[in-house]
Order: sequence, then C-alpha cells, then structure tokens
Amino acid sequence: MGNRLLTTSHGTNRDAFRPADWARFTSISLIWGSSFFFIAIGLESFHPGLVTWLRVGFGALLLGVLPHARATAIPREDLPRIVLLGIIWVAVPFTLFPIAQQWIDSAVTGMLNGATPIFTAIIASLMLRQLPGRLQIVGLGVGFVGIVAIALPSAGTGNTAALGVSLVVLATLCYGLSTNLVAPLQQRHGTIPVMARALAVATFLVTPYGLFGLTRSEFAWDSLGATMAIGFLGTGLAFIVMGALVGSVGATRASFITYLIPVVALVLGVVLRDEIVSPIAISGSMLVIVGALLASRRETVAPTRLVGTMDIEGDAA
Repeated sequence: MGNRLLTTSHGTNRDAFRPADWARFTSISLIWGSSFFFIAIGLESFHPGLVTWLRVGFGALLLGVLPHARATAIPREDLPRIVLLGIIWVAVPFTLFPIAQQWIDSAVTGMLNGATPIFTAIIASLMLRQLPGRLQIVGLGVGFVGIVAIALPSAGTGNTAALGVSLVVLATLCYGLSTNLVAPLQQRHGTIPVMARALAVATFLVTPYGLFGLTRSEFAWDSLGATMAIGFLGTGLAFIVMGALVGSVGATRASFITYLIPVVALVLGVVLRDEIVSPIAISGSMLVIVGALLASRRETVAPTRLVGTMDIEGDAA
C-alpha cells in the first residue's frame, strides 16, 4: 500500500516456531486467557470506564518506568502510526470489551474474539499482497471450528444482545489491523519503546471515560486487585511479549494466541469456579491446539501469479 500509515511486514522468523517463540506464545495465551476472568471481577464494583482507565493506566505506568522505553528515540515519521496503534490496539478495544461484557456472556465473547486471526490474516494478505501458507490457512479453519465447539454448549445462555456482539466484533477487527501495524514498528524500534508510547496515548484518550466511570463506582479491594492484574500483567507485560512475538513470527501466526484464550478460560472456570465442561468443549480445545500447531509450521514462498493488479503468493509449508 502506498499509505505509509497502513503497512505491515513479515516476521523475521518464517521457519517453524523456535523455543523462544513458543515461550512467548504460551505466556501471552495464559495472560490474556485470564483477562475476561479479571474483567468480570473488576466489573463487580467498578464502572466499565474505570476498569478500562485503570487497566490502560497501570500498563502504561509499568512500561513508562522502564529505562529502555525512555532511552530509545523514535523518528517523527513513525509517530502517527504509534498514535494509531494506541487508538485501535488499546483505547478502542479495551473500552469496548468491558461494555460488551455487561450484555453478553463470556462464552459468546470468547467465540467472537476467536475471529481475530481471520481478520489478521485477511488484512495481512491485503497489505502484503500475499496469502498465508496452506498449513496456516488450514490451521485458521481448524482453530475456528475449535472455538465454536468450546463456546457452543453455553452460547445459548446469558444475554446475547446484538449491541454487545457488535462491539466485540468491532474490537476484534481493531486487533486484526493493529497486529499487522505493530510488526514493522517492533522490528525497527523494539517492543518496549513502541508500546510504552502507544499505551501513553491510549491512557490520555480513555481518561475522560475513566473519570466518568470513577463517579459511578464503589471501592472494593477485589476489583482494584483485578484491574491491577490486567493492567500490569494483561496490558503492560502482555504487550511486551506480544510485540516481540509479532516481530518474530509475523502478525498472522502470532494472532493464533487468540484461539488458545478460551482454552485457558475453560481451565480457570473448572479450577477456580467449579464449572462443568462438556465433552464437545474438550474436543474443541484439542482442535484449537492442533490449529495452533499447524500455524507454527514453517512458511516458504511458492511461485506467484498476477491476479488483476495484485500479486498473490501462495506459501507452501
């Protein structure tokens, strides 16, 4: 694309995942897999606006105090993309999810959030003018079927208001675009300097909504502890790990962490809340893992052919 603001790049590692990639992949799945659990605790006493503000603010505080964040200068021409990243990767989706969770249950939220890799792959294909590898495409399909299977037993329970569903879909679309935008920034400047600035932008943007929510909240240690967890861990630490993963393996393969989030949520539900998991959900978890394994395989470029004015390259793995 000619617009410098909307560009992406391949990961530096197009081979199979290395141990460091798997460590990042697993860590971010565990951290973000617990986020809906902590958001629910936060919403018990805090307004959605306050949950969003504290989450983003705690994350920005963690990255802002790191020396590497302040010591690394970023050229002026990359600042607009970082601002955009703060808007669409943090401010908008982190605002939408707590609002949506007032109206839809966590199973439906998890299923819809599983569309993130699909949006990521579509946007990456348009930006790079190249399709994902065949195994990555199969992994997308298998993983999404697993997501549906996990959510299916409880998809009919709770309030599935159309507005809540629409908000989650919009949030996942933001994730798909932002995951692509962060790849070249991370490769040029490193994860911490980029995400520290993006989180600072997001904190500024959500402050008015946070102050509004503060006047409509009651103090509770449980809710404060939960928002601190999703702030320092689920935002600050998580974005450091995710940025490094995207820079290494590329946006599409990194986005497969979304498929493991409902698996983590199921485990937390069973262990901490004594929930009963149906056999179809267990089968779905296995499909998600298979999809992630397929996505982790090596990407190699096959011959290209011209389709209209766009080169579409098929990757064989």
